[in-house]
Order: sequence, then structure tokens, then C-alpha cells
Amino acid sequence: MTLTLRRVYHIAALGWYAFVVKSLTAKDGEKLPPGIFVYGGPWKYLTFLNLLLQMSYFGLAALNDLQAGRKSESTLNRCKDLLFSVFAFPVGMFVVLLFWTIFAYDRELVYPASIDTFFPPWINHAMHTFVLPVLLGELLVQPHIYPRTKHALGALGGVGVAYLCWIIWVYLSIGIWVYPLLAHFSTVGLVGFFFFNMSVVAFLYVLGDKLNSHIWSKDMTGSGQ
Repeated sequence: MTLTLRRVYHIAALGWYAFVVKSLTAKDGEKLPPGIFVYGGPWKYLTFLNLLLQMSYFGLAALNDLQAGRKSESTLNRCKDLLFSVFAFPVGMFVVLLFWTIFAYDRELVYPASIDTFFPPWINHAMHTFVLPVLLGELLVQPHIYPRTKHALGALGGVGVAYLCWIIWVYLSIGIWVYPLLAHFSTVGLVGFFFFNMSVVAFLYVLGDKLNSHIWSKDMTGSGQ
């Protein structure tokens, strides 16, 4: 029953994210507010990249469910656990928490009201709300093996620097920040904001590790999945 539930959950999550990504990419080319998809299209937004990350993880998880034998020893299963623990969980949680924190303070800094005309509320929640319960559900349906913390944080830091370089490149190319909030920072402030965000992501990685350990016993975590 547990294996069946896991398979259904992974396939359903994969289908959901594929549908959301398709709905967003269909908007590319439409008459949108200035700067929304200019230069880089949706690929410059962490929210969209996170959707691709979540879809990739659940696709890998669904594929892993089809394996026979001792799944915990397979390369595919190790890649799945690595993708979830180091990237999918902390980045997904970060997108939700940061977006709604800034949105509650001043939505114009992250999601201007003009966007509502083009993206209905369900798309906003699909991108910025439902990610959280889906990730927590994944923690409940399957245990994950976490790598060493220093290695995980090193990988997260590398990805964070790469994304920062990407959004700076976009700004230097077209003179528009990916998020209006960034225009309010000085160079020093931008660096400080980046390190603060990376600290939050690191905390979320550790949180995911602790939750995984709390929910699943050591024996279950180390057994076949």
C-alpha cells in the first residue's frame, strides 16, 4: 500500500508540475507587462526554475519507483535523494517563504498588481504556495538519504552564485532587474541580501534533514526504498 501510494503521489506531482510549466510557457509571446519575459523569458525567474526543478525531481522519483530490487543501492535512487535533499526541498521552501514574506510587505517589490491581469490567482498559488505542501507530502511518503552537510551547502552555494551572476547579467544587458526589489539595493546591500538568502536556504536544508530523520527511523532510511 505504501509503495502504491508513493507511486501515485510521484506521478500526480509530476503531472501537476508539467501542467503548470506548460501553462506558463504558453504565456511567453503574449502581450505582457513591460520587462516580464524580456531577455531570457521565464528562465530568469527563480520561481520558474524552481518549477522545473520540482518537475525534474518528481520525474526522477516516478522513474525510480519502476525499479525492482534494492532501490537504495541504485545510482538512480542516490541521484533522486541528492536532488531532493540538496535542491528541491530547500529551494522550493525558500521560494514560498521569501515570496510571501515580500508580498505581504509590498507586493510591488516582487509581484506587481499589473501581473494579475495576465496570470490568474491559481497560477500564482501554483508557483508560490502549493510547492510547500507537495514537498512536505514527499517527506511523509518516502525517506531520503542526505549527504554530508558541508558538501550539500557547497553545492547550494555554487548554484546560488550562478543564479546571482545570471540575474546581474540580465540587468547589465537590458537595464531591468529580474525583481523590482533588487533596484532598491546598493552594491553592498545586494551582496548582503544574497548572503542572507543563502543563510535561509542553508537553514532550510538542515531543517529538511532534521524532519526526514524525525519522521523516518535510521533503519528505514537505510533500507530499500
